[in-house]
Amino acid sequence: MSEVTPTTAEGLSFEVGDDKVGVITLSRPAKKNALTFDIYADLTRLFRELETDGRVKTVLIRGDGGAFCSGGDVHEIIGPLFEMDAAGRWEFTRMTCDLIENMRSLSKPIIACIDGVAAGAGSVIALASDLRIGSESARFAFLFVKVGLCGADMGAAFLLPRIIGLGRATELLMTGDMIRAEEAHRIGLLNHVHSAEEVEGEARAFAARLANGPSFALAMTKRSLNEELGMDLRQALEAEARTQALCMETEDFRIAYEAFSNRQKPEFVGR
Repeated sequence: MSEVTPTTAEGLSFEVGDDKVGVITLSRPAKKNALTFDIYADLTRLFRELETDGRVKTVLIRGDGGAFCSGGDVHEIIGPLFEMDAAGRWEFTRMTCDLIENMRSLSKPIIACIDGVAAGAGSVIALASDLRIGSESARFAFLFVKVGLCGADMGAAFLLPRIIGLGRATELLMTGDMIRAEEAHRIGLLNHVHSAEEVEGEARAFAARLANGPSFALAMTKRSLNEELGMDLRQALEAEARTQALCMETEDFRIAYEAFSNRQKPEFVGR
């Protein structure tokens, strides 16, 4: 197992706590944590390398200064795109999609802590996380059509309908309208909502809870959720039978049984 390469992009940091939670922080508060080319590249690499970082069992991604992420920086990304040729623009859009693929492929749970705005690419990064915990001031906007781009960006048209349904997703992707925390929670875009004072602590506690869980079983759960999106019922049942039989061979399965038998709390080891 290896540790991730330290981040070098300005406005991005990563640290690992004693609770086995790896915390990614977007930190450009004056620009509502807008992304730069360097941040995109570092995030893409970071989510790939986290797979083999043995210190980390769960990932928490957050933003500084009362915002999650306002998307691509207008001056540092959108402006320079006009100076690129078609090949350069395609290279950039492929990298943004690689970021989402790396997030969904990571076997470890990812929790997005959303305080304030998650817009454009920021909304899709939140969407690609496994769980979203927001403050009462959290709000989402899939803004792409408002700047003349396709609403289907970075996997939004794949992920969003599977979370909130096709009709509601169509409306949000075609209008780019803002959706606030209460409505986001009602339709399933936010898993939990807390006050601005509590949201960071609650998100961290949830991440720590999963970090102390059966990591192999959680990884297989995420893998099953991803793979079964393209299966029919018979295929899904067969896949789940194989997966569950595999999990029954793990040390964690026996630990859970023995703890239950002795009326104790299981202490999972991830094997």
